[in-house]
Order: sequence, then C-alpha cells, then structure tokens
Amino acid sequence: MQPRPITHEDDAAATDEVVVARVLAGALASFEVLMRRYNQRVFRAARAVVRDDAEAEDIAQDAWVRAYAHLDQFGGRASFATWVTRIAVHEAIARRRRRMRQVPIDDHAPALVATTPQPDAAADGREVAAAIERAIDTLPTPYRTTFVLRDVQGLDTAETAACLDVPEATVKTRLHRARTLLRTQLGATLDVAADGVFAFAGHRCDRMVATVMSRLQTHAFRPAGRRGISAP
Repeated sequence: MQPRPITHEDDAAATDEVVVARVLAGALASFEVLMRRYNQRVFRAARAVVRDDAEAEDIAQDAWVRAYAHLDQFGGRASFATWVTRIAVHEAIARRRRRMRQVPIDDHAPALVATTPQPDAAADGREVAAAIERAIDTLPTPYRTTFVLRDVQGLDTAETAACLDVPEATVKTRLHRARTLLRTQLGATLDVAADGVFAFAGHRCDRMVATVMSRLQTHAFRPAGRRGISAP
C-alpha cells in the first residue's frame, strides 16, 4: 500500500522539527508552514534593525531563501524559530552596514513631541500602535532590537539573547534602558498591548509566502541532506 500523501493539515499539526525533516526529504510545500508560523517574527526582527518596512520585508524574504538553502545546517541545538530569527538579524545587520557605508545613518533620531496620543485619546488601536512604533524607532539599535524581540514579539530573555548573540545580562540591561526611554516619551501608552506593533499578517504574509515559494521553485534550490552542522 502506498503511504498517504502528507497534507497541509498534517504539517500544521506537526512540530517544527518534523516539518523540517519533511522539507529535507523533498516536500517543498511543507516549507510554507514554517513561513506562516514565523513570518511576523522574522519581519519584526529585521525591521528592528533597519527601521524601514520595505527593506525589512526584502530582508525577510532573503532570510527565508537562505534558511531553505541551508536547512541542513539546522542542527536542532536551538529552536527553528531562534535559528531563522538569527539568520534574519544577521542579514539585516549586514544590509545596514552596507547602507551606512553609502549614506550615514542617524541612529539617534529626535524624540517624539509631547503630542503622542494617550490610549483614551487615540482613535483606535492602530493609532496607538503607530505612536509606539514611532517611539521605538527613536531608540538606538541595540535597545530597539532587544525591545522588539522581548516586549513586542514576546520572547523570553534566553531566546532573545540567542537571537542576538549576546549574554542574557546584556539583554536585561538593554531592555531596562529601552523601557525607560520609551516611558519618558509615551507614558501610559507603553502599557498598551503591543500585539499590533510592527504587525505582519494577512495579505502581507500571503505576499511573502508567494514570493519566497516562487523564488525557491524558479531557482530550484535544494537543501542538502542533514549533516548535523550546528546552527549559525
């Protein structure tokens, strides 16, 4: 009897490790499941570094293509989510450095004016999220990336440290300073749930998936067989 084909529902219920194994075995379609699970996280990580939505989306696409091409290097020492986030962070930092060589970047943008809307004055949640986003963009890069991963994406201290390749103590220090700077600008607004900050879902997620899957199919990328190489 022929084995039953793997369905989208099978992948959706499977762990990341099982889905990775299926992709390595040749099931390209299964890679979409991983993308949909972590698209927002990868985008947010890149966006925290480069402070530009379009560039962050481009970086996220490249990070996914790279992750697929080097999937055999996922050694399982960290979670797949951490592994792919680190790829995105490294790519974003490299892009930012190249851009800084061409056009100097002011990483200490002016602080927000005092008219930042408080929750009771905001028209809706999107207005509050936009105010928080503007304030986050004024933070120095180390504080910004830490705050986005910890307080926006909701990672714990250990995973944030793993994604950024820094000690946990550094994460705690940067987060404290980021929160202090943001509270000076935002006051009570900072206590609003950050779910909608730098959101990446719906049609944007669909577009990312379609673009990356097209690139993988067009260029015929093939992840090599697992060799047990540790994650970058």
